[in-house]
Amino acid sequence: MFEKLRIKEHMEIADNNGRHVGTVDELVGDRIKLTRSDSGDGAHHFLDIAQVDRIEDNRIYLKVGTPIPIGIG
Repeated sequence: MFEKLRIKEHMEIADNNGRHVGTVDELVGDRIKLTRSDSGDGAHHFLDIAQVDRIEDNRIYLKVGTPIPIGIG
């Protein structure tokens, strides 16, 4: 398990295979708000912290099977 406090702005988010998914804009409660610059539709998208598998080398890895928001990646 990871500590929620380790999630910081501008951290990269990757799927479980290491492919770029997005970048942290901010942490809002138990959800990670992604930057709009990674979004194809120009909107903020969110991921629940329960979908985080691990944090390594300032990079957040999502659990296998985590649905990626439409317009991201």
